[in-house]
Amino acid sequence: MTTLTDRPATALLVIDVQQDVMEGAQDRDSVIGNIAGLVDRARAEDVPVVFVAHADEGMPRDSDAWQYVPELQRADAEPLVHKGYGDSFEDTDLEDVLAARGVGRLVVTGAASDACIRSTLHGALARGYDVTLVADAHTTQDTTEWGNIAPADIIRFTNLYWGFTGAPGRTTAVVPTAEVAFAPQS
Repeated sequence: MTTLTDRPATALLVIDVQQDVMEGAQDRDSVIGNIAGLVDRARAEDVPVVFVAHADEGMPRDSDAWQYVPELQRADAEPLVHKGYGDSFEDTDLEDVLAARGVGRLVVTGAASDACIRSTLHGALARGYDVTLVADAHTTQDTTEWGNIAPADIIRFTNLYWGFTGAPGRTTAVVPTAEVAFAPQS
């Protein structure tokens, strides 16, 4: 269990499902559909949903490219964490948002698998969180022109290695959308 012993709650983290990030992403529609289903389930189960939005020179805050995809609408009471680095914890208020809600376990979704998802997974684990990656609810764009591997391989690799990642006193898991349990499993 989490090393954050006074924080038994779970939160659904939705990372960078923004117009520009999702344009041309691998299996875009099914990934967004899976995330939307998880958001609905989390809301129904009174599980905090935390949205994260990246901004930089190429995707300025509040621009059309920066906006979340229309299929995902954040409720007014749900936090929106603004970030400028891959790790959603780095130079943001994410830790404060989660601490205020007693969260010690994260269910992670979003984009991009080989950048902000991986950075946030490691950032969360290093900070003491239990971290579940939803295998079919994260994606990335095709960056093979810059020497990267194909998007499907990136997603498969991220799922594979996260399933074998661990740290003392913390748990990690990779599960498909259909098997996500917001309550910690004993």
